[in-house]
Amino acid sequence: MSSAHTEVKWQMITDGHYCLSGRLERDTVSTFWRQREEWLPQQKAVTLDLSALERVDSAGMVMLLHLCQHIEQSGGQLTLCKMPEQLSTLLRLSHVDSLFAANIA
Repeated sequence: MSSAHTEVKWQMITDGHYCLSGRLERDTVSTFWRQREEWLPQQKAVTLDLSALERVDSAGMVMLLHLCQHIEQSGGQLTLCKMPEQLSTLLRLSHVDSLFAANIA
């Protein structure tokens, strides 16, 4: 079994466009979030492709919400694209899809 450090990856595709891959879940979120200085982009407009996520649970969903808020508080805008069906369903069932409405492409 791989360590939490390798469970979720943040990769720059082009300037301002990133891809999140791996498993964004309870066991990986806290370590990944604590290391955000290493991966958090500095651009004002950021697009995050979620198509490579293997699994997302409620902890991962909350981390994405915090990420949206963090980027917006610093004057930026985060757009989530290619959201996995699992995450869309989780947002809907948790009644928080409206919190992400401005961030989904």
